[in-house]
Amino acid sequence: MPARIQLVIDERERDAFRRRAQAEGRTLSEWLREAGRERLARSEPGALSTARELARFFAACDAAEAEGREPDWDAHLATVQASRREGLPHP
Repeated sequence: MPARIQLVIDERERDAFRRRAQAEGRTLSEWLREAGRERLARSEPGALSTARELARFFAACDAAEAEGREPDWDAHLATVQASRREGLPHP
């Protein structure tokens, strides 16, 4: 079943959206849904299809690490276990 949402936007912006939707032969709701879908599609990472793209991906991952390397396995397990404990009910 479709869900309704309420947006709080400036009247001028709403009117501009509505005019664009009408120019494209769509309702404002259709136009906003399509704009949202397009934004989602643009933000999804693309597939890595070449060795060069894969190398760039791993270089970016390495650069994002604060210490320049991944944490050791014990540190990783401690992080996972702490995260699991946070979700448990408190007595």
